[in-house]
Amino acid sequence: MSEIPFAISALLESRAYPHKPEEVEMVQTQMSFVFLTGEHVYKVKKPVNLGYLDYSTLDKRLFFCRQELELNRRLCPAVYLAVVPIVESEGSLCFEAPGEAIEYAVKMKQLPHDRMMDSLLERGQVTQNMVADVADKLMRFHREAETNERIAEFGGLDAIRRNCDENFVQTEKYIGTSVTDREYQQIKCYTYNFIDRNANLFAKRVEEGRIRDCHGDLHAAHVCFTDDICIYDCIEFNDRFRYCDVASEIAFLAMDLDNYRQPALSQHLVNTYAELSRDGELSEVLDFYKCYRAYVRGKVESFKLDDPYIPDGEKAKVLTAARNYFDLARSYT
Repeated sequence: MSEIPFAISALLESRAYPHKPEEVEMVQTQMSFVFLTGEHVYKVKKPVNLGYLDYSTLDKRLFFCRQELELNRRLCPAVYLAVVPIVESEGSLCFEAPGEAIEYAVKMKQLPHDRMMDSLLERGQVTQNMVADVADKLMRFHREAETNERIAEFGGLDAIRRNCDENFVQTEKYIGTSVTDREYQQIKCYTYNFIDRNANLFAKRVEEGRIRDCHGDLHAAHVCFTDDICIYDCIEFNDRFRYCDVASEIAFLAMDLDNYRQPALSQHLVNTYAELSRDGELSEVLDFYKCYRAYVRGKVESFKLDDPYIPDGEKAKVLTAARNYFDLARSYT
């Protein structure tokens, strides 16, 4: 594991925050350092270029902080508060202080961890009524979400093939580590056969306006049951991962419910959404998109194996999660 950069270490100190929290906890994603202070969360983007996202300059990180704020206010308006500067002051780093910004962060209200859907699933506390409420919120969101000629192109065969091609190219290096060769070949064969056989179905969904500016990363860890249902942390860094068939979005969460061994809740989500949205053909593309989304999750977990800031002990858990998602992807074939 590489040492945490000094600038990041300095943000673990209470004096870096305007409200001087008693304790600061840091968690990481592949692309961000996230600082939890009890009352607020500050999310700092890593200066990385991963090909599908580019946070390599300060200007780009500021732009995508602003994108994150705007896009996430669609489904979680009360939580996303502001984009704030990080400045150097008297030899230390401070959030929201006057001066020239050396970095930026997205400031949010801290949501209760015990009310996250993934935590509730682990405790067996997610009900069918809760899942139906999520389906209703998503239906309303999708109904109002932007669509236009450019967005619609992302439901076409060229865009779908491109996304799948990228998945398989980017995971070749993990064959024998997180995905077996047999799984890789079986999923790849199923994917392209389905696309080739269902060109008319994909075209019909485009014509019906089913391709929207969605959330793009809708798994259980991004749903919180508080006073309202907050669905947060959408994809801001690459439009083509957010522009998708609404069926792909529903399949993502349904797949994750399968991953938590809750097939009845998964099916209830799908059935409720299909009924509310009057999407009679959702079931015809559901397993294809479940397979695609499970593969994406396996890929993203695999990427973490190469992150120098993630401890080796945590990478063992990452590897198990990646293998589970690839096995789940295979099950849909």
